[in-house]
Amino acid sequence: MFDLLKKKLASFTQKISGALEKKEQPGPAQEKTAAQKTVSEEAPGKEALGKETPPAEEKTFPQETEQPQVEPRLQKQAVVEETARVEAEEKRKLAPKIGAAKKIVSVFTGKVRISENELKPFVEELELALLEADVEQNTATHICTKLGEKIVQREFGGQKVKEQLRELVKETLEETMKCRTIDLLGKAREKKPLIILFLGPNGAGKTTTIAKLAAFFKKNGFSAVFAAGDTFRAASIEQLKKHGEKTGTRTVSHAYGADPTAVAFDAVKAAQANSIDVVLIDSAGRQETNKNLIEELKKINRVIKPDLKIFVGESLSGQAILSQAREFDKEIGLDGFILTKMDADSKGGTAVSLIFNLKKPVIFMGTGQEYGNLEEFRAGKIIERIV
Repeated sequence: MFDLLKKKLASFTQKISGALEKKEQPGPAQEKTAAQKTVSEEAPGKEALGKETPPAEEKTFPQETEQPQVEPRLQKQAVVEETARVEAEEKRKLAPKIGAAKKIVSVFTGKVRISENELKPFVEELELALLEADVEQNTATHICTKLGEKIVQREFGGQKVKEQLRELVKETLEETMKCRTIDLLGKAREKKPLIILFLGPNGAGKTTTIAKLAAFFKKNGFSAVFAAGDTFRAASIEQLKKHGEKTGTRTVSHAYGADPTAVAFDAVKAAQANSIDVVLIDSAGRQETNKNLIEELKKINRVIKPDLKIFVGESLSGQAILSQAREFDKEIGLDGFILTKMDADSKGGTAVSLIFNLKKPVIFMGTGQEYGNLEEFRAGKIIERIV
């Protein structure tokens, strides 16, 4: 889980650390060259003294009798101009000495910076690496831009350059993945029954995830009821009922082809009549481009008014999940995500992209087939795994 993303970020910090350490600790030959350059510029050495210097250009001055007396005002202006010229020449000669002196100071202080041009190839390489790890283009560009700005502005030194870089990477990811969180147990305490509608494409593990959530609520002292709203896919109702038997959860269902909104309505009424805490509504899993599906979901949303609408997507689908989620969010309005099959996802960029682009939280991660294989998603915890 997140192995590739972790590997790519570690490679980036390793390369930048190496580049900074080279700048921080120049070899003896470099130090000697810089020192010699400064000394030779400040005072002429033996070699300089042995060389024949060109004779100074002789200046001739006209006799006073050859031109009229210059006014005092003009004489003063000439002196000012000559003084300015001499000062400018002295500054020009001093500039190389200052530059060499700064290099020597950086050697002794151990503080170095990396310029934007020096950093550019590393950042470009990181962006490609993030794309390989299923991080969407805009998200990858954002991470690289922000991280690059932080590194260029930072002064590095000491023995912990790599650790300083890791902190900047963590800080950038925290900012990228920053969004509100959803406490399902807290919401179940606040409202009874809590109504949750689940959406997502076929094969993503939506029905199994609903069963896992029923087990999660039961473990924490809350009862639940299933609404078999997927009246389109063959065997979907039987599958949900089987999960209901295993988790001790009642299933409300109608015949195949029935109106999904009517099924959801009956499940809510059953929950109200029997003091059940949570209603979990399954829905058909056709693609987001299917107009009939979208209209079905809009009707459920309009009539039932669920408290939460959660998109269930397969993390292995990579960047395709972002376009699916965007469409469902546009048509129905999503509150959060559950990513399935995370245990099989070695890349890890899907979660980062979803949170950054849609500003909605990933609530849970599916990490196996057992009912207990549902892990709460905490951005900080995930970043610790990655970095």
